[in-house]
Amino acid sequence: MLRYIYADQLSRHPKLAASMFRDRADQFKTRLGWDVSVDATGAERDEYDHMNPLYVIWELPDGTHGGSMRFLPTTERTMVNDHFTDLMGGGTITSPLIWECTRFCLNRDAPSRVAAALMLGGGEIMNGFGVKHFVGVFDARMVRIYRMIGSSPEVLGSQGEGRDKISVGLWEFAPEAQAKVAARAGVSLELSRLWFDRAFGRGVARQLACVG
Repeated sequence: MLRYIYADQLSRHPKLAASMFRDRADQFKTRLGWDVSVDATGAERDEYDHMNPLYVIWELPDGTHGGSMRFLPTTERTMVNDHFTDLMGGGTITSPLIWECTRFCLNRDAPSRVAAALMLGGGEIMNGFGVKHFVGVFDARMVRIYRMIGSSPEVLGSQGEGRDKISVGLWEFAPEAQAKVAARAGVSLELSRLWFDRAFGRGVARQLACVG
């Protein structure tokens, strides 16, 4: 199932949280060889995990992490504005209608539909919080995954060639795309909305978005 959990709520889900940060270390440090920090417990965290981001997490039947993404409004500090403005010609992205999505991570044994389920969760955030676009940095390996899911971004800028190519992309989530992603995830739109409403209360997130 999909869970929507802010960083300051992770202590209520210790098994899920610990396995998420371990899977991040496994994916980004062990498998991809990124220059990320892994602590003595085998967990990967960075400075943006301390900014109370919203995590969308696929929870496996045993209560551990199957996949996750991390979201922050671009009105706060973001990875793309702090470290990747060169990919956008020196510009920044700051808008209450645009959130940053980072740390797209999958457990190495997760079924392929988990990636689509995470994208479906992203669509619920857009619908619930009045977000129009997500912005994020991605590498070449993700292009095939986004195409397979049916949620490819508009590329704002790129650097590098081949497997070393990195890009900044902008995503929107039209209703017809949501239906395709839900089918790929094997999750009905009704169930997807139920999981979101359980996390935030029916209509509460929309009201907060309007007030903010």
